[in-house]
Amino acid sequence: MKILAVDRKGQEHVIEGRDGWSVMEILRDAGLPIAAECGGACACATCHVYVDEAWLEKLTPKSDAETDMLDMALAVEPNSRLSCQITCAPELDGLKVTIAPE
Repeated sequence: MKILAVDRKGQEHVIEGRDGWSVMEILRDAGLPIAAECGGACACATCHVYVDEAWLEKLTPKSDAETDMLDMALAVEPNSRLSCQITCAPELDGLKVTIAPE
């Protein structure tokens, strides 16, 4: 599966996803600026991304923990998600995310 990731400078990157891995892990391993300070435990918001509107309904709904973490993030939008909470799967081939500002 492919992930289309837009970095903070507006450059688009096409990254190979891995089934069962989190989008955060894929972005981090590709060298994109995702801090992921908690390592994917949903205990911070340093992997905050904006999900392209076309993909929002295809994702698992936000958990209460994710919603709480996003409440502490900067520049939160209706399409904000924590990339550690999005799991790569074949049905998400072509998922487009934009890395949120720091």
